[in-house]
Amino acid sequence: MADCLFCKIIAGEIPSKKVYEDEYCYAFEDIAPVAPVHVLFVPKKHISSAAELDGENSAVVAKIYEAIARVAAEMKLDGGWRVVTNCGPDAGQTVLHLHFHLIGGRPLGVMVSEK
Repeated sequence: MADCLFCKIIAGEIPSKKVYEDEYCYAFEDIAPVAPVHVLFVPKKHISSAAELDGENSAVVAKIYEAIARVAAEMKLDGGWRVVTNCGPDAGQTVLHLHFHLIGGRPLGVMVSEK
C-alpha cells in the first residue's frame, strides 16, 4: 500500500535499523523500545492486521515466528522473551500493517492487568 508506513520501511523509502530480512519478512528496531530488545517483524506482503489472516496468507505467520525464534537466539534472550501483536485500535494497533513485537532483555512482568 502506497501510504503504509511499514510498506515504506520495507521498500527502503523510510530508514530503519534492520535486524533481519528474508523473503517473507523484514525486522527492525522499534523507535520507542519498551525493553532492551524491541524488534518489529512485519510481513513483506501487506496484511492490515491479524483479522485479515486466512488460508491464503496465514503461512507467513509461521515464517515470521521462525525468524523471531532465530533473532531471539542470536540476541541471547535465554531468560525468555515475549511476542505481541495488536489487532485494531482498541488493542493499540497504530500502524495498519500486521506486525509482531519481539520484546526481551529484562524481566517483563505482567503485561495486561485483570480488571
